[in-house]
Amino acid sequence: MDAILELKNVTKYYGSGSVVTKALDGISFSVRKGEFTAIMGASGSGKSTLLNVISTIDRVSAGEIRVEGRLLTAMKEKELSLFRRDRLGFIFQEYNLLDTLTIGENIVLPLNLKKLPYEKSVQELHSVAKTLDVTEQLDKFPHELSGGQRQRAACARAIITSPALVLADEPTGALDSKATDSLLGLFASINAEGQTILMVTHSTKAASHAKRVLFIKDGGIFS
Repeated sequence: MDAILELKNVTKYYGSGSVVTKALDGISFSVRKGEFTAIMGASGSGKSTLLNVISTIDRVSAGEIRVEGRLLTAMKEKELSLFRRDRLGFIFQEYNLLDTLTIGENIVLPLNLKKLPYEKSVQELHSVAKTLDVTEQLDKFPHELSGGQRQRAACARAIITSPALVLADEPTGALDSKATDSLLGLFASINAEGQTILMVTHSTKAASHAKRVLFIKDGGIFS
């Protein structure tokens, strides 16, 4: 199986002059196609910084990051933006749904940005809504849904473009126990269908659903 994600000696510094913090310290690991990998760490361990550089939200200070063999750390901003839109899916703790759009409009937004034909977008929307069990919520607005339903909608938005890699940042952090179990079951389901997932979490329960767990401490990875 080929590696979807490869990191080699990734280092990230913040600050300048005499006040410099090394947030990531020479991290190297890979995630293969179809894997569900969790990265665990306490607050301040570097896990959010790690996800930020993988997602191209932040730039590394040194090292290489490749997704599907493409060297992200060498891409210009416009190319990165298109790659982020087309090949990466994002699931955040706070959902990041747009309050003024319906759930259906939120989910289909990435396809609209790609200027996919309307008929094809509708087809993809109903397919992913069925998979994520949010069909009945498509005409509602985010404030009308429970936290679990909103996170399912966010998952639907993340996978509607068939991304190479889904990045999940503390996805269960704002959910109650029942919604957490439901979401983790959903992750297992879409992973079983071939979706590659990298999840950052401090939750032992969430990490236990992954097929592989890596630990981060003081900016370094160990298994």
